[in-house]
Amino acid sequence: MHSITGQLSLKPGREKSVLNRHPWLFSGAIARVEGEPQPGDLVQVLDGNGRFLATGYFNPHSQIRVRLLSWDADELIDDGFWNGRLQQAKRHRQQLNLEPATTAYRLVHAEADGLPGLIVDKYGDFLVMQSLTAGIEAQKETILAALNQIWQPKGIVERSDADVRQKEGLPVINRVASGEAPPETLVIQENGIQFGVNLLGGHKSGFYLDQRENRTAVTQPHHVANKTFLNVFAYTGGFGLYAIANGAQQVTHVDSSYDALALAEQNVGCNGWKRPQDEYLAGDAFEVLRHYRDTNQTFDIIVLDPPKFAHSQRDVERACRGYKDLNWLALRLLPPGGLLATFSCSGLISADLFQKVLFGAAVDAGRQVQIIQTLTQGPDHPVLLTFPESAYLKGFLCRVW
Repeated sequence: MHSITGQLSLKPGREKSVLNRHPWLFSGAIARVEGEPQPGDLVQVLDGNGRFLATGYFNPHSQIRVRLLSWDADELIDDGFWNGRLQQAKRHRQQLNLEPATTAYRLVHAEADGLPGLIVDKYGDFLVMQSLTAGIEAQKETILAALNQIWQPKGIVERSDADVRQKEGLPVINRVASGEAPPETLVIQENGIQFGVNLLGGHKSGFYLDQRENRTAVTQPHHVANKTFLNVFAYTGGFGLYAIANGAQQVTHVDSSYDALALAEQNVGCNGWKRPQDEYLAGDAFEVLRHYRDTNQTFDIIVLDPPKFAHSQRDVERACRGYKDLNWLALRLLPPGGLLATFSCSGLISADLFQKVLFGAAVDAGRQVQIIQTLTQGPDHPVLLTFPESAYLKGFLCRVW
């Protein structure tokens, strides 16, 4: 059993977000702390009149002082609680019926699955876990035991190396947490396409699992068959491999990492495709796109899937300039009727703001742009209505003329 070690009283009128079941409580809402809770300890949250509101875990080092777990005064936050939430997440993923065509997907999506600070991804017979907060760190052994019991993986890799851990006062961890170490390149399947992933050294947990449905939508045969396809921020092939599978005439993969592009090329071969016509270009995406513009190169379809540009509120303006420049360059490379699939995974950039940025790029490029499909993260990355921040990936499939 994990006992309550403190109580937090809120300032008058600051209980609305808790009553609305938003799982974050910021330092500015707290009037006083009773007891001596340590980072990761469980605390009760009370309103200004001393009435119970919720239970969560505390971290004095973070602006998000408490991450809320339960709004039921009688619910114990014990081993059974963590086990129950993980079992629920498993049931929800089973309902998606992704296997056997897809063997890699998200099992636990942090706050959206009622487990703030915990991410778990499945890659074939292995799990990758991310502990992003002091509260999850405190329960890590309990969670690891439950993951082994519920999913019985060959091994669990811990990739607790995200920037947010520094804000929580936690060190970076990258290790095999239990069981076997995965092979350096583990082959997974997504919608029947084979991908090699590096669980200990790749981006995020090894692959961009959140783009699965978008890879399918963007590369429908009627979009890509016999077309030239530019895959910018290609990483290990992602959209490009789907384009090949659906009949693209020629694919150009652009990424800053030689290693990622080498794995992308390996992934093409892994699927039995011989593609001497395709290109793999290591370089800065902005510079490559400018070179294409200056040499009057065009592509029938372009995908822009950049990494997160805005890590904090002060980055938003600079991020918007980056997104605008990127899309302005891409719009210059498309013939009339060409398609642009453009994404932002910055949670601080709303879909509305991203659309405005795209509008600015279109005006400056002198192009008319139609949004023909709005794109978002897959259903294994659910969005909790009480936590709109869980909707972080947004994208548009556009026709340009």
